[in-house]
Amino acid sequence: MIAHRGASAEAPEHTFAAYDLAMAQGADYLEHDLQLTADGQLVVLHDDVLDRTARGPAASCTGTVRTKTAAQLQDCEVGSWFDEAHPELADPSHADQRIPTMRQVLERYGEDARFYIETKAPEAQPGMEEALVALLDEFGLADDGTGRVVIQSFSPDSLRAIHALRPNLPLVLLVSATGPPIDDALLDDASTFATGIGPAATLVNGAVLTEASERCLLVHPYTVDDPLEMQRLLDLGVHGLFTNRPATMADQLDAHPGGDRPCA
Repeated sequence: MIAHRGASAEAPEHTFAAYDLAMAQGADYLEHDLQLTADGQLVVLHDDVLDRTARGPAASCTGTVRTKTAAQLQDCEVGSWFDEAHPELADPSHADQRIPTMRQVLERYGEDARFYIETKAPEAQPGMEEALVALLDEFGLADDGTGRVVIQSFSPDSLRAIHALRPNLPLVLLVSATGPPIDDALLDDASTFATGIGPAATLVNGAVLTEASERCLLVHPYTVDDPLEMQRLLDLGVHGLFTNRPATMADQLDAHPGGDRPCA
């Protein structure tokens, strides 16, 4: 179970509040979207533009992340927007949530969590792969062979770059519902550098599972909050699922353990 931006249906996405809740609800992995700041720090935020979730001084909290320093981003709180959108889930502590750095995430959750990290728009943020590998090296996570870290991206080039740096890091190629089809060419290419694919859930059927498994690729669909869709995918034998609702998925996993690892 991969907690998409944390337990982001119940707490502000990519905050410690959402990650703490996801851990309490039994998530196997916390998911993190990476952005690179103007001073080369890795921060966790989905959007490359701050305006949707950040509140604070305009000079620090509007515009693109990569034009701000990490210190500027600490001026921004990223919880009150959630309470405005979901008043039934409002919590005074949300107003204190800040944009975490990836370093802060690793320091906070240490040995207690697994990390599923996406390189966001890496073509617009050169150096992201090297910065990420260096940080993982520092925490002993880049080559430990335990699968505690998985790197995902829609960019094959980004994943190839990481594979060249650390061949043992598990990598997952994301596949958009509006992107290239999941055909032999895509799967053959992915199998040269990735351990799995992360397709939009609507793309996943028995044929995709079969073709991926024949190439020893895991299948981790995103992002599934509906219990019936969870059941469908688990019955097919997927190897993991992204969800904004870890508690809901935990209930489904009790009855559907998921598929066996291909080529184990």
